[in-house]
Amino acid sequence: MAKYRSWAYIPESNQDAVTPAWQDFEFNIEAKSLLPHGNARSYSDSCLNSEGTLIDNRLLNRFIEFDASTGILKCESGVLFSEILELIVPENWFLPVTPGTKYVTVGGAIANDVHGKNHHQDGTFGRHIRSFELKRSDGKVLLCSKDNNSKYFSATIGGLGLTGFINWAEIQLIKIPSPFIKVETTAFYGLEEFYKLSELANENHQYSVAWLDCNSTGNQLARGLFMAGDHAKSEKVAQAATLKPKLSIPFNFPKKALNRYTIKAFNTLYFNKNRLGSGKTTYQHYDSFFYPLDGIGDWNRIYGNQGFYQYQFVVPSSEKATMEKILRKIVESGLGSFLAVLKEFGDLSSPGMLSFPRPGICLALDFANRGDVTLKLINELDQLVVEAGGSAYPAKDVRMSSQAFQAYYPNLDKFKKFIDPRFSSDFWRRVSES
Repeated sequence: MAKYRSWAYIPESNQDAVTPAWQDFEFNIEAKSLLPHGNARSYSDSCLNSEGTLIDNRLLNRFIEFDASTGILKCESGVLFSEILELIVPENWFLPVTPGTKYVTVGGAIANDVHGKNHHQDGTFGRHIRSFELKRSDGKVLLCSKDNNSKYFSATIGGLGLTGFINWAEIQLIKIPSPFIKVETTAFYGLEEFYKLSELANENHQYSVAWLDCNSTGNQLARGLFMAGDHAKSEKVAQAATLKPKLSIPFNFPKKALNRYTIKAFNTLYFNKNRLGSGKTTYQHYDSFFYPLDGIGDWNRIYGNQGFYQYQFVVPSSEKATMEKILRKIVESGLGSFLAVLKEFGDLSSPGMLSFPRPGICLALDFANRGDVTLKLINELDQLVVEAGGSAYPAKDVRMSSQAFQAYYPNLDKFKKFIDPRFSSDFWRRVSES
């Protein structure tokens, strides 16, 4: 038995796991159920299988082929995004879509159909997958693409690892002029200002994202910092950018370290420090722009042994009143997050049947685990999201109900036809209950 847990420390699971080193491994026929497992950067129990066996893919981490003239990369599913970047950036290529951490595996990125700051222009990661090889528990190996086994291709992208095990994948990269990002930062006060900035950024910039203060009230409600970026074309100017030094959290913080007062103080300090640069253009290394938290080793320890809940949702852009109501509820709860990310999804559809992104406004928050009071708040937020016709992200969720999951994902019945009968997860058993 090995100890596995999500990045949020909730829940912790002792369970069986196998770590194959070669693609031709055979499934353990004694296991009650199976589930692929990557680098455990999911905040959800979708990466856990406490009643069965995990297939840990981190030893399947080989590059198979990289064509530097076309930007087509073929690699095994256990390769990390960080390892890909080390290979491709010196050749002036970049990941077509990346989440807020580079320590995810290719297999995990496909299973969760990750999105990034460029969704309004480039959609999800799944849109840039050319093909992959899917191993089923009955021994069949399927080559999947838009043209071959297309339904399995669609079900596996965003399919939470339930359709089988991905041996390798082929990805179309994007060309870049340098490793640096030209960034425009603007302070905003209120959601209306955010919407206007987002509309302009969607038309003029490849990347956009906002940090939101979820603790301020009154005329400071929904203040934040909006960042719009593009790959920098000027090497001479870009060389002024520097990498931030890497820090590390050496131990789990005590439970009382994070409370409404310390979070509010942090948010006020962060906003006031960065608003001074509002309206200015800076140049950042891609690491600083895309992966600021990766610069803090083991940052999840800030929440202590009790862990935390991350809640990420999207509601239609027309539901502005709902978004404001949600923010007010968070502020009034006193459980406000010190890490809140706000952005707008575009209308580029994903090939994945269960993909989370859809047109609308997306907010991701971290809540320290305070037990029932935290769960009560998130359940209330869920109800508002359901009523607004929105959705929550399975990769960030550890308490979603089966009723909410069915409301969020109308393609669920279609997807179920492609689940491998021997694959399951803690998340799936919870949300598939009748």
